[in-house]
Amino acid sequence: MTIEAINEQLLRAIGVGVALLDSRTLQFGFRNDTFDDWFSSENQPNQLQELFPDLDVGAMQTALTESGRYTSEIRFKKKRRTLIIALDFTSTNDDVLVLVCQNITRIKELESMIDSYSMMVERNTREIKREKEQVEKLLLNIMPRSVYEEYKTFGVVTPQLYNPVSVLMLDFVGFTEMVASQDPSVTVTELNDIYSAFDRIGEQFGCERIKTIGDAYITVAGLPDPTPDHAKAIANTAIRFVRYLTRRNLSHPHQWQCRIGLSSGSVVGSVVGIQKYVYDIFGPAVNLASRLQEFSEPMEISVQDEVANVLKDQFDLENIGARAIRGFGEQDVWRLSDSS
Repeated sequence: MTIEAINEQLLRAIGVGVALLDSRTLQFGFRNDTFDDWFSSENQPNQLQELFPDLDVGAMQTALTESGRYTSEIRFKKKRRTLIIALDFTSTNDDVLVLVCQNITRIKELESMIDSYSMMVERNTREIKREKEQVEKLLLNIMPRSVYEEYKTFGVVTPQLYNPVSVLMLDFVGFTEMVASQDPSVTVTELNDIYSAFDRIGEQFGCERIKTIGDAYITVAGLPDPTPDHAKAIANTAIRFVRYLTRRNLSHPHQWQCRIGLSSGSVVGSVVGIQKYVYDIFGPAVNLASRLQEFSEPMEISVQDEVANVLKDQFDLENIGARAIRGFGEQDVWRLSDSS
């Protein structure tokens, strides 16, 4: 077997198309079987530009002159399928161009699939991140950030004793009758508007809203981070709640009037429940604030004696006398007023 025959068998075996061209005329002098199988046609063009009309011959000749090599890609239809062929031109010292062609259709298809998969993964990652942010936002609405961080890290929340803190308990006068007499969507919309305003006011004074139960609104100062002036913070918050409702009632058809109780003491805070969990607080300060609001007239703030002693030099307070407070015996109750 001759060297030429061996070379021909090797070229046929490696599955690439090979052609030799005159570097001056760009006429084909040799084509192996694979090359002919890809590019054969009835006319069988014998010139490079005729076979590849889209090839940039000028750029090819410039690259061959400078570096002796030029690569490109072409697309053409073979029966019903579009093939992508990589062309690699190499010049020799004998005025011969060696053209090696490789079918990279499958590689391009795989690259396209990888790109599509990468885009899908990126899109899914963005959606997961967005959902995670929504879940985080929801959890931060029902528990303090430090509690959320503990829950996120360990999966559980350790009950904590906070002492002292100040608790504000608020409910609305005539709420049951209001719900029964007007459109439910109106009631919910207005409650949402009012509670959102309360949240903003509480944030200004470092208060942490614990929860709402219908018309009841509970917020705390001094939790989860200790606050030396928690009583002052809760008093300022209560005064501004009343002030906000007073101004709001001037321009709204539905008149909202609240009763507020303020107390200081200890509470225990923890997440309650497994599936429908919620952060809640329990303890003497919560119970006392709930009892004190019962002594409030509409748009008034009732304060326990201990809190009044802390606030008396900074706020307008009136002693309304001793009251029998269920579970706490008889104590002096004070009325906190807006002195502005």
